[in-house]
Amino acid sequence: MLRLVLLSLEFSALFAGVPLLVYYRLLPNLPIPYLLFAALAAFLVLRSDPSFDSSHLASWNNVRSQLLLLLVRDALFLAFLGLAVRVFAPQLLFSFLKRAPGFWALVMLLYPLVSVYPQELIYRAFFFHRYQPLFGSGLLMIAASAFAFGFVHIIFGNWLAVILCIIGGFLFSLTYQHSGSLLFACLDHAIFGNFIFTIGLGQFFYHGSRV
Repeated sequence: MLRLVLLSLEFSALFAGVPLLVYYRLLPNLPIPYLLFAALAAFLVLRSDPSFDSSHLASWNNVRSQLLLLLVRDALFLAFLGLAVRVFAPQLLFSFLKRAPGFWALVMLLYPLVSVYPQELIYRAFFFHRYQPLFGSGLLMIAASAFAFGFVHIIFGNWLAVILCIIGGFLFSLTYQHSGSLLFACLDHAIFGNFIFTIGLGQFFYHGSRV
């Protein structure tokens, strides 16, 4: 019982308290440094836990049979998202790519490494293992991971980032739960993230963005 109480307090502090402190500018808004520090801490916690199977962090776990389904699912979601941008904000469509193609290419390369893997390490591998006593291993865990992942994006000061990341977090959590592979979840996340930057919605995920 005491462990559950302590885990609940830890979860509330890390996944609600810290984002709120950043949102209200009680802590400086430094997303990447915080992300990398938190990912390192999560990695060290997992490595020191003998009950955690570290193969989840660097193995594809024979996900070949799931790849086609993942790509089809993502294509459907992303086609809908691209159509929504075309209809409701046509001025944004491919604006980043057109304005700064070199920087866009750099983001396509670095985003999966610098941002995606650390996020998935925290919100999937660490979250699923650490908070299993609180949320179990089924739909409640997937929902908790998705909402925590979406909520942290309040630091960007707009609700579009939060909503898109709740939806994405739900999909990435499903991918991780079904495959047991962090790399496969990272692939899923990178596809979504790179597409979002490409169609011009990346501006809602910049430091201090507002809507």
